This record gives sequence, structure tokens and C-alpha cells, in this order.
Amino acid sequence: MSRKSIKFLLLFIITSALIIPFQFKTGPLPPIGKFFSPYVGFWQQAESDQPKLAEKLNLPELIGNAEIIYDDRLVPHIFAENDHDIYFLQGFVTAQNRLFQMDLQTRAAGGRLSEIIGEKVLPMDIESRRIGLKLGAERSLSFMMLDEKCKLILESYSDGVNAYIQSLSEKELPLEYKLLDFKPEPWSPMRTALLLKYMANMLTGYETDFEHTNAAKLLGYNIFNTLFPDFPDTLIDPIIPSGIVFPAGINIGVQEAEFRPTENDVAVAFPFQRPESDYGSNNWAVSGSRTASGKPILCNDPHLGLNLPSIWYEVQLHAPNMNVYGASLPGAPCVISGFNDSIAWGITNAAMDVKDWYTIEFKDASKSEYLFDGEWKKTERVIEHFYVRGKGIVLDTILHTLHGPVAYDSKHQKGQETVDRALRWTAHDPSKELMTFYQLNTGENYVDYQTALKHYKCPGQNFVFAAASGDIAIQQQGKFVLRWPEQGRFVMDGSRSATMWRGYIPQEHNPHVLNPERGWVSSANQHPTDSTYPYYYTGIYEYFRNRRINERLAELDKVKTEDMMKLQNDNFNLYAFEILPTMLELIDQNGIQSDEQFPLTQLKEWIYYNDPELKAPVYFETWWKNVYRKLWDEFEDTGRRLIAPSYFHTIRYLKRFPDGELIDDHRTEETESLKGIVNMAFHEAVEDVNAWKKANPEKALTWANFKSTTVTHLTQLPAFSVKNVQNGGNAGIVNATSEKKGPSWRMIVSPGSPGQAFGVYPGGQSGNPGSAFYMNFIDTWAKGSYYQLLVLKPHEQHQRILHITRCAP
Repeated sequence: MSRKSIKFLLLFIITSALIIPFQFKTGPLPPIGKFFSPYVGFWQQAESDQPKLAEKLNLPELIGNAEIIYDDRLVPHIFAENDHDIYFLQGFVTAQNRLFQMDLQTRAAGGRLSEIIGEKVLPMDIESRRIGLKLGAERSLSFMMLDEKCKLILESYSDGVNAYIQSLSEKELPLEYKLLDFKPEPWSPMRTALLLKYMANMLTGYETDFEHTNAAKLLGYNIFNTLFPDFPDTLIDPIIPSGIVFPAGINIGVQEAEFRPTENDVAVAFPFQRPESDYGSNNWAVSGSRTASGKPILCNDPHLGLNLPSIWYEVQLHAPNMNVYGASLPGAPCVISGFNDSIAWGITNAAMDVKDWYTIEFKDASKSEYLFDGEWKKTERVIEHFYVRGKGIVLDTILHTLHGPVAYDSKHQKGQETVDRALRWTAHDPSKELMTFYQLNTGENYVDYQTALKHYKCPGQNFVFAAASGDIAIQQQGKFVLRWPEQGRFVMDGSRSATMWRGYIPQEHNPHVLNPERGWVSSANQHPTDSTYPYYYTGIYEYFRNRRINERLAELDKVKTEDMMKLQNDNFNLYAFEILPTMLELIDQNGIQSDEQFPLTQLKEWIYYNDPELKAPVYFETWWKNVYRKLWDEFEDTGRRLIAPSYFHTIRYLKRFPDGELIDDHRTEETESLKGIVNMAFHEAVEDVNAWKKANPEKALTWANFKSTTVTHLTQLPAFSVKNVQNGGNAGIVNATSEKKGPSWRMIVSPGSPGQAFGVYPGGQSGNPGSAFYMNFIDTWAKGSYYQLLVLKPHEQHQRILHITRCAP
């Protein structure tokens, strides 16, 4: 048995001990005899350091000659003579390495997890259908299939996936299929459409209409607006530099409705499992006028969940009309963040609100009619079928209105007054984002970039751009709602047409800039513009990473690739820089105990970097979280009816109103001052850290150990996950690596010939836990190092080549 096989056997012994807990959390146990079978069971997943790759693939679906060259990191470089074959082979090799991931994510989007896992996940499936992921995918698929190029790409990719599925024997099925005891079904373009909506939900799913409605009623509008302003009056440092003049906006007429909450609004919790809020990303491009080489440099690092397999899959696609390299999404054709011979591009989340909730008033318990402008309109009923493993078919009726599906009704309210809410979301609308990426993959210049973006609707993204010709640009792209002030900020009245959307901001008015005078463009999920932009918008924005990035870019000159690597891995904690001096000033030195002197000294000497080996970040982050929790105790709510102000708005409030009326711990009878809260929180922080040390005697007290970043397998099985990754950073820091999220793909490119490209992601190309290529990039990523991205030419021999697969029709 090889060394790798022995390692995998030990891994399996650990995994076996987890099968029963896994079954308890998710679904049925696998058939034990089949799972342990030496012929078809888990043993087949063990791989050597040199995986077996076919010398020749006889694929009758191919039109011309093709080949796949795998480099030493198992990155496929695919060469074909036409578009059909290039996407067919992209589907084939992606499925070869990531089939279970593709299957699971699209089942989640389509509301079909309970088919393989059982009744425990049925609520998740119902939620996916009710919020309209399947609805949006169906509409988008119909729209895409009207476009001959989209149709060709989708069908070719699906055919490639299916060619791989059909080649599998039972023993070759990925391990997770054996663990869950099911088999892959044929792929289809609908599965790709679902994946795109899955990403839309991840990146636009978080919104605060319910919580803001409740907070405005609880606090009063003025206090609410102080804590949750649409536009802070300072420090926003927008994507489009202040001073750029915007064109006049479209006049949508006199505002016809009041959107602030009224006394009649019923306070309710958000109905579903809320998507997490701290998905972020950074991107920027520096002009050749500021680089050592005289050529632009583009950088991108999307901040998403740290998963195994990774959300990304590296690939090179070479056909007569393209030579593109970068990160693809398993389950979708094309390269999403990458570069070709002429241009490079990268994306960050726009964070603009494109998801609104409406209160629906039904005529009676039958809910067959709802009130709209004084009349009763008919509802449309859609019956959804769920095939639940171990139970059979379960039905759910979803009511549709002019405002969208009634996602939230009495089924989701336990002991509360019945309130029905419909959801209007741009993800419900037909779109063909796929064409954006196809045209970027084949693009050559700024005009091509602009043409490609016109197809992109949801989720809204900031597309950064750099060209070998020297141009740099950035544009916030999406289908953004044309709003009256405060429209969509709170839950709206669905009985009035005056609250409906009035259209969308014109494409040419989406915030964008080409070759700004300062010599760089950047985004980090902050406001796209300052307040001079002629359209009202609201969203959930970041206020620390963007300022740090722009500060560093302004300081740098003769920029080199190494400078950009340092910036992507920058651990400077701007929110600590802005609040820790105030906290230290408020410390009562007479109350400091002997075991608190060391933490206090660490904090006083700290220079605000959350580096992995340091102790000071442990004490600061623990102290600050305790302060934050005590300040906003009135927002603590296990029923999810409220959310507390962000770190940025909290710091802003404390500096402006150090004696403000909200600075009090409402759980105590006394009225606390900020000084009292800060001191109490410090004592508790030291106790918390001491408790951690006692619970983890084998670990040194360092920020990396305390933060304990984990790259988690999609099934949540610990044996297939990587715990306690040694790195720094945190949410709100340029290196935004927290416990479960972080830079999911770091890319640095100087486009052109000769160009340079570097990249890394926290995972590996293979989805097989028994493969040497399953998690082999993680240490490189954690250290802040990169791989040079290998762009090959057809039939090129190279020392990093692992294997060449000839593909014959």
C-alpha cells in the first residue's frame, strides 16, 4: 500500500467514527457492506501523488482534435479547435474533479437536498423555492436559450459533464456519493442556471428590511438614522473618487409614498435562515504610470466561505478565439475572475440593496385575493413538489403576487400575529450573466469590457479592469432599482402601487470610471459614490478595508508585484487603530489586577497588525467584542428581530456621543458610563482569554490559534476539513480571513505579452479527500505566498507539466 493510501486509511478510520454523528445531523447511513467493499467502496478514493489520468480520451461528442495538459498542481490547460469542444471539455474535467460539489450546490439552490439527505433539511429546500431561486433560474434559462451562443455554451458544458458521469463505474463514484448512498443524475443547463442563482443568493441575500423596520419603531427614526445612516457624512472613500461629475439622473416624479415605518407595522423576525453578512472582496488596478514595469497591475481577492472543495477551480481555456486563464465556478462554463492575452478583470460584491419585502393583505383565509390600489387581485398558486428521502412527496403551495412570491406566511410564524410578506428581488428576473463572462474571456479592450458588462444583472458586482494597452477602469454593474429616497429601506406596504419599483438605473449611469487621474481604481464593498450621485440607493457597506487599500495605493510608487502581494496580505487593523486609543484612555489603572498587567502592556505596545504570531490581537478583539456587546445589549435578540449597528457606526457613535443615551447596559439596574463599560469589558476579556488558555493547554496563545481559521468540507465532516490554519487578518482587515471566511482566490496580473500572473486559493484542484491535490494549496495560501500561473501554448512542453491527455472524437 502506498504512503498516500496509508494516510487515507487513517483518515477513513477517523471518518468512520463520524458517520453516526453525520447521520444524526443530515441523513441516512450508507449501506455498510457496500461502503467497506474493497471493490466499490471508499478504498477506491485513495490516490497516489501522481493521479491516474487517461492517456487518451475517446469522446465521440468532440468535433475536432483537442488535448488537456495537466500541470504539477493539477490545473487543466484545455486546447480545442472550436467553442463546442472547449466547453465540452471544461465540463468534463470540472466534473472529473468536482462532481459532488457541483451536485450539492445546485441541489441546494433548487430545493432538492431532502431528496438525498431526508426530512431534516426540508425547511432549507422550502426556503430556496419560496425565495424564488428555482423561479429565477427557470426564467434565466429560458432567456439564455434564446441566445445561440449561450445555448451552445450551456449545452456543450452539460454534455461534457454527462460524458464524465456516464464513464463512471460504481467504484469510481466520488466518496460523498458512497457516504450518502446516492448516484449522480444527468447534468443539464438548468443546473448551471441554478448555480448562478445560488451565487446571487450568497451575494445579495443579506438584507435588513425587517430589522430596520423594527429598530426604527423601537428607537424612533432620528436615533435609528444616527446608528444606521444610508450615507455617513465622513470617511466613506467611495469607489468612484469624489470630485467626478455624474450625469443628470432620470426624473421619476414626485415621491408618491412614505416609506418609514408606521405604528401599524407589525414587528416580525426575518423568516428564514439569513445568509451571512460579511461576504466581501477586494479588487484594484494600478496604472502603468505608477508601476515599475510601466504596465498596469490588477489584483482581486473575493472573500467567501472557506470550503473544501474550494468554491473556485483553476483552468486555462484555449480555442481559436480565446486564451483565458483564471478561476471558474464548478458547474458553470467560462472563467469568472481571470485574464487573457489582452485584458484582466476581477470582481467584488456591489452590496447594493436589490431585494425588497412587501406586506400583503389578503381578503380572507383562502388567500385567493389580495388588496391592491383599493381592488382585490387574484393570486397565482404554484404547487411545489419535494421528494423527501424516507418520507415521500411533500407539497408546498406558494402564492404569487405583483410583488413576487409570498415567501413568508403563517407557516413561518409561531405564536405571532399572522403577517404575509412578498419578496421582490432582481434575482427573479431573466438574465444571462454567462454572456458577460464569455465576452470578457474573449475580450481585447475597454470597449469589449463595456459591451460584456451590459449582460450582467444580478448579483451586482464591481468589475475592475486592466488592459495590456494601458487602460484601467472599474464599474459597478448590475440591475439596480430606480428608487425614491428610503424606498426599500424598510418593509413596504404591498397594497399600494406607489411602493412598487419604478424601473432601473440606466446602464450608462451605473457608477464607473476610466483611467482616473490618481492612477488607480479600487473597491472593497464600500459605497460606489459620494452623495452627489443623482440616484438614491441603499445597501450594506464596508468602511475599513477600502480606506486602508486606498491609503497604501496612494503611498506606493514604482509598484511591483511583490508590493501587491503584501497589500493583499495586509493585516493592519484600522478599526483597532481608530478605537483602541480611546479604550485605553478610559482604563482605570487602579482597578488593574496583577494578571491583567501583561494584556494591558501588550495592547499599549501593539502597532495594530493582526499578525498570526501575536498576542495583542487576541486581547483587543476579545475586549472590543465585549464592549460592543454591552453597548448594544438592547439589540440582543434570539428571535432575530434586530441587528446591532456595524463596527464602523459604533465607533462613529462613541466618538461623537461619548455620553450618549444609548451607552448603558440595560441588563443592569445601574446606568453605565462608557468608562464603566470599557473597564468591565476589559476585565471580562482577560477572563475569557484565560478560559481559552485553560481549555487549550496544547496551544500557544497567538492570534492564529485563537482565531482558528477552518476550511470546512461541504458536508461539515471534520475529517475532511482543515482546522486551525495559521494565518492572520480578520473581517474588516484587507486580509479578511476570519474563522470561516476569507480570500477565496488571490490573483495578481499584469496583462499582455510578456505578462505576469500569480494566484492561489485555500484548497486544491481535486474534490477527493483521498487525493494529494485535495488541500495542497492551503499552506501556501496561509503564508501569503503565490503560485506563478502557467499559461501554456498548444503542444508546449514544460517542466511543470504533470500529464497530457489526448482527446479524440
